[in-house]
Amino acid sequence: MKRMIRTFFSALAMFVASSTAGFMPAEAAVEININKGNVEPLPIAITDFLSADQMGAKVSAIIAADLERSGLFAPVNKGAFIEKISNPDAAPRFEDWKVINAQALVTGRVTKEADGRLKAEFRLWDTFAGQQLAGQQFYTSPENWRRIAHIIADAIYERLTGEKGYFDSRIVFVDETGSKEKRVKRLAIMDQDGANVIYLSDGRDLVLTPRFSPSRQEITYMSFAGGKPRVYLLQLDTGQREVVGNFPGMTIAPRFSPDGQKVIMSLLQDDGSANIYTMDLRSRTTTRLTSSSAIDTSASYSPDGTQIVFESDRGGRQQIYVMGADGSNPRRISFGDGAYSTPVWSPRGDLIAFTKQSGGQFSIGVMKTDGSGERLLATSIHNEGPTWAPNGRVLMFFRQPPGAGARLFTIDVTGRNERQIQTPNFGSDPAWSPLLD
Repeated sequence: MKRMIRTFFSALAMFVASSTAGFMPAEAAVEININKGNVEPLPIAITDFLSADQMGAKVSAIIAADLERSGLFAPVNKGAFIEKISNPDAAPRFEDWKVINAQALVTGRVTKEADGRLKAEFRLWDTFAGQQLAGQQFYTSPENWRRIAHIIADAIYERLTGEKGYFDSRIVFVDETGSKEKRVKRLAIMDQDGANVIYLSDGRDLVLTPRFSPSRQEITYMSFAGGKPRVYLLQLDTGQREVVGNFPGMTIAPRFSPDGQKVIMSLLQDDGSANIYTMDLRSRTTTRLTSSSAIDTSASYSPDGTQIVFESDRGGRQQIYVMGADGSNPRRISFGDGAYSTPVWSPRGDLIAFTKQSGGQFSIGVMKTDGSGERLLATSIHNEGPTWAPNGRVLMFFRQPPGAGARLFTIDVTGRNERQIQTPNFGSDPAWSPLLD
């Protein structure tokens, strides 16, 4: 198993070089303002990239799927195309694209270099202004063609929205098979679109709540090997796995600090309470941050590392609290009806996502960091476990209907564009990676 993990992630450690494709980018006449609420998807034409085989069409298909799945773009049906692109370096016939209302156009080429590397290049055009907006070229090994497509989709997304993309990222989650009474839970990882699923554990031991480091390709998770709860660190690029410690009574894995040097966790006390601690991953020393008779758990750092959000029942039921990174000045920020849990700070620093239980329903919601502006994005019998895309614009969570297995879903911060992510089996406890290096 360790050898399989190392082989896979070594293949992902690709070399990507990019450069502008001989032009000066113009000011965008066509753009998407994603801060105004209900956004009408932008019609965009994505042509099959020229290539000597099917690789060009496969790359452009992934780009189109990424952009469409974001809910901000509406790829134009290829059957409506008038112009057939034969030279992606030349300006297209803009009138042919305007007449089919393609407000943006993507052209490109995929070739194989003499040294065996794959070269992919693209150009983004504003058809109504008649100008080129972006263009880059990338080099990688052929097996990483899907990742090249995600990187190009990110570049297009950023150019037209002004926000970083999130397509070149991965999801670690718990893959679930078998009956409810004999459920097998394996640690798994996949691309953000559900492709390239790889299993990181064999299912012999129960695994729970994997968490991604915000600074590198590393995860922490819980495993009940031998019936004892242990926290593990797994280096995804090497497959190296190590035990952080044995933590009786722990049911949720720790989260990383923004610099990846510490983890924050909740430890059960002898009197039945639970308090929040940090652990330095180099020295393995722990520091206690809360000292209450309540259950304080599910802690998450702000992206600048100065504050911590957590859930606590110190007021009688689960609510959300914020305190300083040293445990100072804890203050409650949730005051709505129901119980709040699993808070997690947005990587943008502007919002906190949470799970809310009220009236027999579970909702995924967001609020500002002072507790104001609460909005429920998705409500069902059982929604849980929000995790943020690296650009802070999309959330993933899992939904488990009564008597059924859990499934993974995404939704944007406006509450629009809910999508199920296809996985081979049932899936729960997702955690989104940072953008890949």
